[in-house]
Amino acid sequence: MKSKTKNLLILHLTVFIFGFTGILGDLITLPADLLVFYRCFIAFLALAVYGFVFKKLKQLSVQRMLQLMGIGVITAIHWILFFTAIKVSTISVGVAIMASTALWIALIEPLVSRRRIDWRELLLGVTVIIGLGIIFSVESQYKWGIFLALLSAIFASVFSVLNSKMIKKMDSFNIAFYEMFAASGSVFIYLNFNGDLTTYVSPLNWGYLLILGILATAFAFVMSVEVMKVLSPFTVGLSINLEPIYTIILALLIFPNKEEMSLGFYIGTSILILAIFIDTCMRRRKKGKNQQLAE
Repeated sequence: MKSKTKNLLILHLTVFIFGFTGILGDLITLPADLLVFYRCFIAFLALAVYGFVFKKLKQLSVQRMLQLMGIGVITAIHWILFFTAIKVSTISVGVAIMASTALWIALIEPLVSRRRIDWRELLLGVTVIIGLGIIFSVESQYKWGIFLALLSAIFASVFSVLNSKMIKKMDSFNIAFYEMFAASGSVFIYLNFNGDLTTYVSPLNWGYLLILGILATAFAFVMSVEVMKVLSPFTVGLSINLEPIYTIILALLIFPNKEEMSLGFYIGTSILILAIFIDTCMRRRKKGKNQQLAE
């Protein structure tokens, strides 16, 4: 029981750290693409050190590495779009729209798995669209940020579905290691052509980048996987759904003037988050019934 309680506390701390990502993205005064390069590269170095010390690194086949590198590029695109969305709108708008990732996963996953879409997934989709519609109608001045955040959510759903397939074939640490390598490498190539690598990075930005890369990316990822040894996937999934709530509360506390939104925004966001919680609980209930029938 103590072990479960300890891991539950670690999980919520990890989700809280994940929730701080948007705050750091706003605090770092660098273009989104350069920010993502440093985030991925720092995370890659941190994972490399961790993997070397604890002997976690494994040599993979060329095919497997290419698959992970492809997913890493998708991850980089997702993060660039997300941080750009935050910078052209607000943190609250960015994370609220990112909550729609569950909708895109519900639509994309059946296509990848070649199965029929469940009625629950259609219900989730309709509810999420209602929430998004309310947010867009009351915060139309942030339409560009909303659009970029939606694109980011779509890319996030793609790499989530692909990673759900990869995790059945190899361990999560090596997935993260190779994906961060590919993400940082692809953005480096892009920046090299644009000449943005010469952009001056202030000491304060370096401090935020180290927190983002080491604590909010490498450490948070490893810990979120580690707790799954004790906690159920349902508990982990339900807790991760709290990330937008943590981020919006943090944004209101840190940037009260910029992040205070209209009542309609919070109603739309609440519909989004509530839909995800209900969907998670319904999936848990369905899984429990299927297990009982199997027995």
